[in-house]
Amino acid sequence: MAHSWTASTGSHRNRASLDALFSYGFRPFFLGASVYAVVLMAVWVAWLGSQSFLATPWSLPVAGSPFAWHAHEMIFGFAVAAIAGFLLTAIPNWTGALPLSGLPLAVLFLTWLAGRIVMAVSGVLAPAFVAAVDLAFLPLLGGFATVQLFVRPAPRNLMFLAVIAAFTVANAAYHLAASGMIASHSISTLRFALMLVVLMVAIIGGRIIPAFTHNWLHLNLGAVPMPKRIAWLDTASIASIALLAALPLVQAPSAVDGLVALAAALLNGARLLLWRGWTTWRAPIVWVLHLGYAWLVVGLFLTALVSVTTRVPSAAALHALGAGAVGTMILAVMSRASLGHTGRQLIAPPLIVSAYVLVTLAAALRVAASLAETQFYAGVLVCAGLAWIAAFGLFVLVYAPILTTPRVHTKVGARSLN
Repeated sequence: MAHSWTASTGSHRNRASLDALFSYGFRPFFLGASVYAVVLMAVWVAWLGSQSFLATPWSLPVAGSPFAWHAHEMIFGFAVAAIAGFLLTAIPNWTGALPLSGLPLAVLFLTWLAGRIVMAVSGVLAPAFVAAVDLAFLPLLGGFATVQLFVRPAPRNLMFLAVIAAFTVANAAYHLAASGMIASHSISTLRFALMLVVLMVAIIGGRIIPAFTHNWLHLNLGAVPMPKRIAWLDTASIASIALLAALPLVQAPSAVDGLVALAAALLNGARLLLWRGWTTWRAPIVWVLHLGYAWLVVGLFLTALVSVTTRVPSAAALHALGAGAVGTMILAVMSRASLGHTGRQLIAPPLIVSAYVLVTLAAALRVAASLAETQFYAGVLVCAGLAWIAAFGLFVLVYAPILTTPRVHTKVGARSLN
């Protein structure tokens, strides 16, 4: 880069610098996603606690329902930032394009950050201004991704542009619904957006989980049965989730939703079993990927149950998918990719193994809160939030130095699955 972003004096390679932070897409967006996961949940837990335990509850300076704001930011703040970091890192590997870095990457990241700021104080700003700032990020990301993808275009990769476009439409629909310009409820648009993230988990998980599992088994256990992939099953698994996401748009009967969710659960469960995750129990950085995908299957089963019984609230299914599948997979992918792309061995540090356990504990508690008796709801909910904060707080503690310093050179002989 012609311009130096260095934040500290001296030339020691272990010094944190803006040059290092903005040298590759995963660095600012994985760090931003993880910090935001902590800050967003801390604010949310504090607000929930004030509603339940204080005589004078706090108010949040957000427009509309705080619950809608929370859901929007978990999707378009936290999850979309992690997806951006993944795509900006994976696409150059797929196409041979130069990675986005330096000033363009900094502008993209600051655009995402500006969206988070205006959404946090949307109650005191003009709705049109909030929408314009928040909506700017995804088209800009799509533009950069398009340039990189068309270096070597392939249909299986170009589908991500369609997903980015669908995210943009869903976010625009949220703002239009929140301002009363369309009849749809803002929560409905967020359910659709969540299913888009789940679809991304299914697509990306199908690419990386069996591959990383195969590599670890080959290097460490040798001649053992390897993960299997069946083309029609992969296609049907992804298509069933895409169909489930689309059904509310045509106002399909709940029975149809339930049947499609059950089919999606069975298809993705069969897919997961073929990947043989139980054989990787000695490698947390591998089995956590299977754990995240298992949450996807659980969430789909709960979605099917929602349509046939009132004993399972929709919040249980949504949080099994959101906190469970999306939260766990994001933590798993960020922790692995950050090691591999900075030249480090692919071994999860002990604190990160603890984070894997904590994020699943957070998801389990959040699902349990939806099923709990009224007198226990607030307490379980707060515990779930604290476990989430601890999980991503540990990630920030361990990975902030990794993401803000230059790449290291792995010693000869070190194993890598990257």
